[in-house]
Amino acid sequence: MKDIVAIVLAAGKGTRMKSEVPKVLHEIFGRPIISYVLDAVRDAGVTDIITVAGYGSDLVRESGSVKDTKIVIQKKLLGSGDAVATAGRGLPAKFTGDCLVICGDTPLIQAGTIRQLMVKHKDSGASLTLLTAELKDPTGYGRIMRDGAGRVTKIVEEEHARLYEEVINEVNVGTYCFKAKDLFDALGQIRPNNAKKELFITDVVEILHKRSRPIESVTMDDPCEMIGINSRKELAEAIQCLKQKVLDEAMESGVTIEDPSSTTIYPGVTIGQDTVVAPNTFIGPNVRIGTRCHIGPFARLTADVTVGNDILIGNFVELVRTVVGNGTKIKHHTYLGDTTVGRNANIGAGTITANYDGKNKNKTIIGDGAFIGVGARLVAPVTIGEGAVLGAGCVVLKNRDVPKGATAVGVPARIIKGASTGKKINNK
Repeated sequence: MKDIVAIVLAAGKGTRMKSEVPKVLHEIFGRPIISYVLDAVRDAGVTDIITVAGYGSDLVRESGSVKDTKIVIQKKLLGSGDAVATAGRGLPAKFTGDCLVICGDTPLIQAGTIRQLMVKHKDSGASLTLLTAELKDPTGYGRIMRDGAGRVTKIVEEEHARLYEEVINEVNVGTYCFKAKDLFDALGQIRPNNAKKELFITDVVEILHKRSRPIESVTMDDPCEMIGINSRKELAEAIQCLKQKVLDEAMESGVTIEDPSSTTIYPGVTIGQDTVVAPNTFIGPNVRIGTRCHIGPFARLTADVTVGNDILIGNFVELVRTVVGNGTKIKHHTYLGDTTVGRNANIGAGTITANYDGKNKNKTIIGDGAFIGVGARLVAPVTIGEGAVLGAGCVVLKNRDVPKGATAVGVPARIIKGASTGKKINNK
């Protein structure tokens, strides 16, 4: 959208996190909290973003999460109102557009919700449009106060809301769209109203109402989106919400998840129709799984794994940076790292590719139709040719490739059928 700047509030320490790490840098599925917020803002169509950093600002800057945003520093943590005022110094001179203000610790908010808020704001011509949610239990959140005509008049914070707790369940989410001029004019009028001398952005709402500026609101469909991270408990709640969302999307697309409570699938994973994921399975980032596969139980596809169609990956199998061709079976207690497996191969129980030599991660290639016996050890870099057979307990040393169609056994491996029958496998 044009003429709109996003202000992402990311200055807080998160005292209840009990951590030296800024709370926006705590991770969900391997990514900092703030990265989810920034992705949602960008996906909503906002390209001009100001990040307000404070506690641990060097860590925030160095993390790379706020790349392509303008960073301003809130030198003293004097509340959300002061943070927004600080961000104002990063706006273009005489900026007359709108400001989207959003908390950097709300990782579940969706681009569609942000876009809905901005469209309502633009179409209504309001001075302020704020995001609200209706909760069965509003404890802990600021309440939305309305007049007899249903117009928003102010936000009452939790500590002052006890008289309204049982009758008002509409709460403030903490995401706003302002006309920039009205916002910064009102910020100049708010005053600290607590012992910490903090300034609250929520006080702007009442000021704008008293000035007869139009205020609109959008009620979000899924209150889960509003979860803000201020404690380890809330971090766990956000992880569970995102985990369930990913699992639901997988099941809706035609994937069977036998036990969702024990299964973890990272956002961005793709899984084909009629694939079955058995209990206690972990599927990490950058994983692609084809159709009609069976994964698990107790399988770990750790990261950067591509699995074709009609593949069986059984219990206690771990794959990392590995590609598996159609029709292959990898059934029990196996580790494949930095490996490419062809089509219709059989990987016996207990197979291990020794991919790390202490300095480098090395590649293993297993050809189409290869048969790897139980307990085989493949010391990378090494290639097992198409249709080759390795006997049980075989150890293939690095750079001692097994040719196409050959059979190798022993420690170290030697050819007993095929090229160089009866001899140890030669170095390259």
